[in-house]
Amino acid sequence: MIKAGNPYRKLVLVCMNERAENADCCMKRGAGDVYPKLKAAIKERYSDVRVSKTGCLGNCLTGTSVVVMPDDAWLGEVTEEDIEEILNMLS
Repeated sequence: MIKAGNPYRKLVLVCMNERAENADCCMKRGAGDVYPKLKAAIKERYSDVRVSKTGCLGNCLTGTSVVVMPDDAWLGEVTEEDIEEILNMLS
């Protein structure tokens, strides 16, 4: 194992977990719509921020869940309307 360098200033994780039909999850709360738009907006504005899909972050009841690292900012109930505010958090 080697210690790899980190080319990114921030990492944005978007929960894309999908649970059983009757269970709450981020995908049922709009993650499938939020992720591609958030990723495109970040890519357009920042070259040093990575956006990645992730499995369950454990906050299903407050989905869509987004985590900004290394800020340790855990965001819940994220919608497309929140993208601009998230972009501002990354500056």
